[in-house]
Amino acid sequence: MNAQSILNDVKKRKFKTLYLLHGEESYYIDLISDSIEHTVLNDAQKGFDQTVLYGKDVDFPTIVSAAKRYPMLSDYQVIIVKEAQGLKWKGDDDILLKYVENPTPTTILVFAYKHSKFDKRTKLYKAIEKKGIVLESDKLYDNKVAGWIVDELQRTGHRIHPQAAALMADYLGTDLSKIANEAHKLVLNVPKEQEITVKDIEQNIGISKDFNIFELNTALGKRDAVKAIQIVDYFASNPKSNPFVLVVGSLAGYFSKLLKYHYLPDKSSSVVAKELGVHPFFTKEYDAAARNYSRRKLFDVLAVLREYDLKSKGVDVGFLTDDGNLMREMIFKILN
Repeated sequence: MNAQSILNDVKKRKFKTLYLLHGEESYYIDLISDSIEHTVLNDAQKGFDQTVLYGKDVDFPTIVSAAKRYPMLSDYQVIIVKEAQGLKWKGDDDILLKYVENPTPTTILVFAYKHSKFDKRTKLYKAIEKKGIVLESDKLYDNKVAGWIVDELQRTGHRIHPQAAALMADYLGTDLSKIANEAHKLVLNVPKEQEITVKDIEQNIGISKDFNIFELNTALGKRDAVKAIQIVDYFASNPKSNPFVLVVGSLAGYFSKLLKYHYLPDKSSSVVAKELGVHPFFTKEYDAAARNYSRRKLFDVLAVLREYDLKSKGVDVGFLTDDGNLMREMIFKILN
């Protein structure tokens, strides 16, 4: 089952006795465990029939002993083990295995195992998968974030312009919890019938619509030196909001896609969008940028980005010691 299906079932009060929520992306793990924590029991029942434990502070005998109890004031007892990766899984988890093979039907036992994947080869994993629900929450790739933003806002009945979604993705990265918090601001402040635009992003999230990494990519794609330097000067004066490492990473992604574009035999909008992982709205920008950068030049640009990534880390930095000057020199080399 995917995360949304699990959330829908919880909302409909269709519960399983066991949940293993694991993976590198904590957003859905937190979302589902929080939903169970706040949905199954009311406030009066929680004092008697809900227990929240933490992996580093508990062991399997304690968890199993609690799980075998029966509810006092409700139909279910809820036990949520947060930060479950902190448990000693290679120790006495055979105690848990015996419980999983015959779980108490009135207990809902949730393991929120974050920041890594659970070992799927174990008997315990297979037993939980057979008896309950397992969700693997993977990190989202950079090129999927803008689409995720569009989909999440659509779930709330909101529309967002592709350029605004791309701006959010470039600025906020792949941290879904952070993105969801910022999207919540938009939902609160932009009427449902109104499409969310770049201006809304600037007003509600604080991303400059004129001076951001997305606009720097566009300026470089057009070989607009004046605009590119203006943006870099803005970055240099706001280093905390625009760290060098994120700028280099975004530029590397942009120019790598542009190089891939050159090698596509079919450059129709639908194919370009699919192969580059971008919204069809942006394919014309890649068409134009490809005319400004040959394959040979793009290899040179990627070499420049590697060089300045190392310089930002102190390798062969020479006389340029601050990120602002390094960034200006890097942009000059890209354009020339």
